[in-house]
Amino acid sequence: MNLNQLETLITISKTMSFRKAGELLNLTQPAVSAQIKSLEDEFKTVLIDRNQPVTLTDSGRIFLEHAESILQTVEDLKQRLADLNQTPQGHIHLGTTTSIAIQILPRVLSYFQNQFPLIKTTIHSMTTSQIMHNVENGSIDIGITYLFDKHPALESSVLYYDTFELVVSSDHPLSRYAHIPIEKLHDLPLIMLSPETAGRRFVDQILRQLFITPQVVMELSSSEEVKRMVELNLGAAIISKLSIQNELRLGSLKMIKVNELAISHPVGVVYKSGRYLSSALHQFLLDLKGMQEIQFIGSE
Repeated sequence: MNLNQLETLITISKTMSFRKAGELLNLTQPAVSAQIKSLEDEFKTVLIDRNQPVTLTDSGRIFLEHAESILQTVEDLKQRLADLNQTPQGHIHLGTTTSIAIQILPRVLSYFQNQFPLIKTTIHSMTTSQIMHNVENGSIDIGITYLFDKHPALESSVLYYDTFELVVSSDHPLSRYAHIPIEKLHDLPLIMLSPETAGRRFVDQILRQLFITPQVVMELSSSEEVKRMVELNLGAAIISKLSIQNELRLGSLKMIKVNELAISHPVGVVYKSGRYLSSALHQFLLDLKGMQEIQFIGSE
C-alpha cells in the first residue's frame, strides 16, 4: 500500500468515476484501476462496486475513513517538519459567512498578510452550521461565525458581539419610526434569511416564543442579498446590525429598534479540539484572539 493509492481511492469516492478521478490525478484510467485493484488484492476485499454509478462497498467506506485519517497524519507530519524553520508559513482554509467576511476580513487579512507574507489564506463562504461541520471534519482549518451553540469537539473564542435588527428601505412606511412594538411584525412582509442560517434560527426562535407568525415574502441565503431586496422596498428584514453599517451611513436602509431583538450574540473563531496547529494557524489564532473588539467592529 502507498499514499498514491489512498489518494486515488479518496478521489474516486468524491467523483464516483474512474475516468474523472484519473483526470484530477493526471493518471490514465487503467492506472487508476490498477491502483484500486492492488489495494483490493492486498486487503483481500472489494472496495469499489464498479457498476454505474461507481460506489464504495461497505468495506470501501470503512477503508475510506482510515485512508483520510492516514493522509491527514502525513500532512500534519509534513507541517510539523516545515514548522521547524520557525517562520510562520503555510495555507489556512477559513470558513465564514458572507456578511462576516465582508464586515471584518478585509482589515484582518490585510494586516495579517502584511505581517506574514508566507501564509496563504483561502476563504470559504458558508452557513454557520456548515462551518461547524467542516471544522469538525477537517475540511476547513478554522471558522469565524456566530457562537450560538456549544460543540464539544470544537474550541472557540469570542472576538466581538453583534445584534440582529429590523431594517426597512428609506421609502418604507415604517421608515419614519425609530422604534416599534414587536406586535407590528404580525402583518409586516418580511424578507428572511434561509432556514439553515444562524440569523434565521435566532429570529424564528424569538418570534415563536412571542407567538408571532411572520409573513415571509422571500428567503435568501445571505445578508448581502437580503439587503439588496430591502433597498428595493420589497419587504422589511431582520439581519446583522454590523452588516448594515454602510447602508445606514448612505441612508439606503433605516434601522428600527424592537426591544425583543436587543440581544447581543457572540461572534468568534472556532477550531477543532486537539488538532495540530501549524505555525501559520497558530499565528493566525494568536493574532485574532489578541485583537480588541473595536478592531473588528470599528468604522472603515
